[in-house]
Order: sequence, then C-alpha cells, then structure tokens
Amino acid sequence: MNNLVLWFTEHLAGKISNELIVFVISMVPILELRGGLLASSPALLDVAILKAIPICIIGNLLPIPFILLFIKRIFQWMKKYRGLGKIARWFEEKAMSKKDRIERYEFWGLVLFVGIPLPGTGAWTGSLIAALLDLDFKKAIAAIFVGIIIATVIMSCISYGLLGTLFG
Repeated sequence: MNNLVLWFTEHLAGKISNELIVFVISMVPILELRGGLLASSPALLDVAILKAIPICIIGNLLPIPFILLFIKRIFQWMKKYRGLGKIARWFEEKAMSKKDRIERYEFWGLVLFVGIPLPGTGAWTGSLIAALLDLDFKKAIAAIFVGIIIATVIMSCISYGLLGTLFG
C-alpha cells in the first residue's frame, strides 16, 4: 500500500492540490481512507489533520452506495463475457472468502471488518461482501460508516501521531 500511496503523491503532486490528491487516494480501492491519511501525513503531503479527516471520510464513503446498489448487476453483466466473467468471479470468490466474520456478526462484523486496518479489509471489500450477502442497505451503510470512523481514529494516530513525530 505504501508504494501505491507514494506513486500517487509523486505523480500528482504539483498537478493538483494536495487535498485533491488525498481525496482521490481515499476513493481508490485498496488504498481508501487509510492511504489518504498516510498521504496527508506530515511525512508526505502535510495536509492539516482537521482538513484531511473529512476529505478522507467523504472520499472513502462516496463509492460505497454505488457498490452496494450496483455491483451484483455489474458482475452479472461481466459474466456474459469470458474475460470479464473471470474477473467478476475472482472478485466474488476473494470477497466471499472473508464473509465468515461479517455473516456471523452482521452489523458489528461489518463494522470491524471495515474499521480494523488489515490487508484485504476496508469499505470497498466490506461493501462488496455486504452486497453479495444481500445485507440491508441502510444497515450496511451505517456499519461501513462506523467502520470508517474507527479506521480514521486508528490511521490518524499512525499518520499524524507516529509519522508526525518522526517527520513533523
């Protein structure tokens, strides 16, 4: 993840504002809010924490309703084509391999899945799993939002606490 964050910051710096770079990174799968807060830290783009947090949260939340509402239809369409069908099935298998925690504890399982910053977790994957499990839209949005808040607290401490101390 760090390499992707560095790539985005190096290639976009000077072309668009630091805040827009953080917003874009926060919307990208895999990077999401975690990558956005790393990019905004004093070690990289040095965006003030009170400015970075809402930018990252909004950037991370923006794609979520679309994933919840449309990903199953998109995957159905993709499966009509051999190459795209393989990609859709791969994403489904990858996401569903992590469904146990969410399926067992539903709301709180989804909250923790999104909130704990581990590889392969986050709002994108959590939304994909929630959509494939047909979880209630409102509950899924609420759980993902709470998870994003938890991830914000954890990543802010890392990005601005630890990295801020080292590079600030």
